[in-house]
Amino acid sequence: MTTTDQIAAAVKNGQLLSTAADNLKAWLDAGLPAWAEQSLHELIARGEWSELNDRFYRYLEFGTGGMRGRTIGVKTAAAETGALSGQGSPEHANVGSNLLNDFTLLRAVIGLHRYVANYLAGQGSAAKPRLVIAHDVRHFSRHFCELAASTWTQLGGEALIFNGPRSTPQLSFSVRHFKAHTGVVITASHNPPHDNGFKAYFVDGAQVTPPHDKGIVSEVDKVSLAETKQFLDKNLAGVTTLGSEADDAYLAVAAQAVIDADLLRKSDLKVVYTNIHGVGGVSTVPALIHAGVHVTEVKEQSAFDARFPTVKSPNPENAEALALGVALADKEGIDVVMATDPDSDRVGVAVRNKAGKMELLTGNQVGALLADYRIGKYKELGWIPKEGTQAACLVKTFVTTPLQDAIGKGHGVKVINTLTGFKWIAAKMRGYEEKLAKAMGPGFSYDGTPFRERAALLQKHSTFYLFGTEESYGYLPNDSLRDKDGNSACLMFAEVCAWVKSRGLTVPEYLDEIYLRYGFFLEGVINIYYEGASGAAKIKRILDTYRASPPTAFGDTKVTRFQDFGREKFFDADNEQIPSQDLYIVTLANGYSFAARGSGTEPKMKFYLFASGPVSSAADLPAAKAKTRATLDALKALIEADARKRAEG
Repeated sequence: MTTTDQIAAAVKNGQLLSTAADNLKAWLDAGLPAWAEQSLHELIARGEWSELNDRFYRYLEFGTGGMRGRTIGVKTAAAETGALSGQGSPEHANVGSNLLNDFTLLRAVIGLHRYVANYLAGQGSAAKPRLVIAHDVRHFSRHFCELAASTWTQLGGEALIFNGPRSTPQLSFSVRHFKAHTGVVITASHNPPHDNGFKAYFVDGAQVTPPHDKGIVSEVDKVSLAETKQFLDKNLAGVTTLGSEADDAYLAVAAQAVIDADLLRKSDLKVVYTNIHGVGGVSTVPALIHAGVHVTEVKEQSAFDARFPTVKSPNPENAEALALGVALADKEGIDVVMATDPDSDRVGVAVRNKAGKMELLTGNQVGALLADYRIGKYKELGWIPKEGTQAACLVKTFVTTPLQDAIGKGHGVKVINTLTGFKWIAAKMRGYEEKLAKAMGPGFSYDGTPFRERAALLQKHSTFYLFGTEESYGYLPNDSLRDKDGNSACLMFAEVCAWVKSRGLTVPEYLDEIYLRYGFFLEGVINIYYEGASGAAKIKRILDTYRASPPTAFGDTKVTRFQDFGREKFFDADNEQIPSQDLYIVTLANGYSFAARGSGTEPKMKFYLFASGPVSSAADLPAAKAKTRATLDALKALIEADARKRAEG
């Protein structure tokens, strides 16, 4: 039986999806390198139809975080595996239209170049498209970086890369600093080791948003597999490798995250830090040391390692990822632990409480602490009026705790809610920048204006961005770059710890002070993973049935409001319309609420739960916490059971 016959039989027997069969045959006919063809023939001969479905049922596509997927399949072939590297990297990124490999990466690079070239032409610019690329420590990251840079220069553009792994926030800054037209980070953030990703940025240093994201995807979709073949061999002769001045420029901007530098320097603060085998040590450690913080690193996790061998997942949201750091803090008598994820755009923390025990804080709690402290400090130092101003804003996502809305309102500043993804927070910054630039007229340099002067001008002519945050452990102190920044977030949190220390308190005690002012707020999250083609169908069923048949009650608690961001129109505090997205917010009769959406970066359905209750006194706070937690746990079980039922149809 020929390969074609085997594929046809698998489709007929229901083992292979027709879309997967079409893509598979197209790849077999594309004249791919011998190792790729051999790999596909081996998988077919072995009858690995489930694996081939997952590899070929679609083309890897852009989501809220760009393009992200497996580089190593569940079942692999000998030819693509080849000789493993010292860190277990296969010889080739595995072949498949739904995997991130040389072929899908090249389609993205070619499509991005065409879009940027057309954009520049439309702007009347004769400039060569300039691209900056950064990469993390994952399998194939350096290779993908060099392959993308090589291709970009062969297409007629200018490509700038770093001499090793660098963080996502440094890429965002570098796009602006080097006046590039676009940027790319090769990373899959905190995903499992078998994944990698391609995040695209535009001229403002932010991840792409409409219309650019759709325009790029349209160009990528036009790129045939055959067009990639001429770029498979790397040529770095025309690629520029950035020197130490690029790092120095970024670190200077990251240092601006600290509002009261004297407070931090005089605190004699000690922290344990871990980069969990990722890029964080490149910038976070020198930034903290320069600010006067005493840093003790977790040596077992300091070396770059694509396998992330000391953790189940390199995700600082997980307690297990901070376990070595917490143990070291207990051993050394240190009260603060910080951990950044592999591309250092997010940070998780643990702090010692009044009882002397280490306590992990959630992204929502850290964001609330940073927001309250920073707005208060800006007032204290005269950056904004003591009574607050609607010309300064806190920006957060809809799926981030309402406690931050309460904090912003309590401080008298504007609060903007955006869709999920820091690119939407960056889009608000871009609007504020453009409004100020228009008011100031030709010749005005936004980035060239000192930060404090810029803050005053924004309050006079536009809106001053105070702080941005999302629940998934992402924070950004100012608008000098346009993506969440784990390096500067460590500086921000260190400053909060120094201030708390100066008051003779612990960080959890400060958090309780916030609760006493605004009420107790508690959040929860449900992640339901569904991988592959069948998993994507289940996620779609949950989203579709929520829209077609919204929930009416969970147990005895009725639903009082159902908001569909894909069908209804919503406006933010600037009276700007929120873009359409498959996001649902459900409000319950007891005042609790939750949001539901499919993840844009991982194969999962996400639910974000929000609970709150009044607190009359410090003595009442423990009981309020216990009651709220019990109610939320019961609700969480009901929501998850309903979702799993919907997934199965």
